[in-house]
Amino acid sequence: MNLYIGNISYRTKESDLEQTFSAYGEVTSATIITDKITGRSKGFGFVDMPNDDEARAAIEAVNGREVGGRNLTVNEAKPREERPRAPRRDNW
Repeated sequence: MNLYIGNISYRTKESDLEQTFSAYGEVTSATIITDKITGRSKGFGFVDMPNDDEARAAIEAVNGREVGGRNLTVNEAKPREERPRAPRRDNW
C-alpha cells in the first residue's frame, strides 16, 4: 500500500521516514517530494509498504503523531490525477 505523508518538517530525511514506518512493518521505499528548481522539500512524501495490514497499522499509529516538531498527516495515497499543462512561455 502506498501511503501519503503530509506536514513533514523540511529537515526530515527519507531515512527518518523509513525508520518511523519500519516500526510497523516492511518499508520498500520512502520518498520526500522536492522542488525541481531549489531541491528543497515540499513538505510531503510517500511511503510504500507491501503488507496492507502493516500499512493500516502504521496509518493508525503515525497519523497525527509529532515527528520533527510537526504533526504528520498519514493516509492511503490516491492515484495521481493528470493536470493540464501550462502553456510554454516561449509560445506567447
